[in-house]
Amino acid sequence: MSGEYAPAAVWPPDSTDEQRASAVLVLRGRILSAVRTFGRTVRLGVRATVLAVADLAAGRFPLREAVVQAWFFASVSLLPAILISLPMGVVIAVQVGSLTENVGAGSMAGAVGGMGVMQQIAPLAAALLVGGAGASAIASDLGARTIREEIDALRTMGIDPHRRLVAPRVVAMTVVAPMLAVLVILMSILASFLVASVGQGVAPGSYWLSFGSFASVTDLVICLGKSAVFGYLVAVIASQRGLQAQGGPKGVADCVNAAVVLGLLACLVVNLIITQIVLLFVPMGLL
Repeated sequence: MSGEYAPAAVWPPDSTDEQRASAVLVLRGRILSAVRTFGRTVRLGVRATVLAVADLAAGRFPLREAVVQAWFFASVSLLPAILISLPMGVVIAVQVGSLTENVGAGSMAGAVGGMGVMQQIAPLAAALLVGGAGASAIASDLGARTIREEIDALRTMGIDPHRRLVAPRVVAMTVVAPMLAVLVILMSILASFLVASVGQGVAPGSYWLSFGSFASVTDLVICLGKSAVFGYLVAVIASQRGLQAQGGPKGVADCVNAAVVLGLLACLVVNLIITQIVLLFVPMGLL
């Protein structure tokens, strides 16, 4: 017989295209979900801020709840702040002392170590503290309330959970984070001073003179501003994850994990942005 035989059909059919299309759909769904989550978080942050400012101006802000939350955040973060600050100051003193001695500028140890602590280490340490203990506390509390349908019950009774629960926690975290940063600065610089003066032979007067010559009020203001922004971000993200919890106890655990991870990542990204803005727009004479 003349002609060519048609190739036999392959069974089962090749599913490469179907798998590729399925992967694209999954990726698209995750991207859309991330965008929606980001939008809900921004909307919650704006609403909590507006409610807090309006209630403070009107004199009906739940101050008692904010004070209770601030005390709780401070109490669970105080000891970790000290435990983080002391070894951090020692490490800074060892590294900076070795570097300054190699270049013949041992008297500059106070300036280099102190500036590093104030500009970067203290705000990030505060972010780690509030992003760990504080975020997990907020997410677990609001997540459990959401699972038990307490949030829906508040809405049914005409009580805005954003005003009653979210705004006080956001304000409390925004206030506590700069306080933790100040504690980190004090403990880290003290530990660095002791190591430099006792272990490395740096004159105490030279250490403090170099630190005072380069450190400025602007550095402290930027440090406290960064810490306040980090506390605000952590509180908003943790609140959003808690209010979106679903699926029973596992859902609460998942929202706590997501709150801690997303909060810390947001702080790192925002720290980079703020640092670049400061370097670009703040005059060098103020730094």
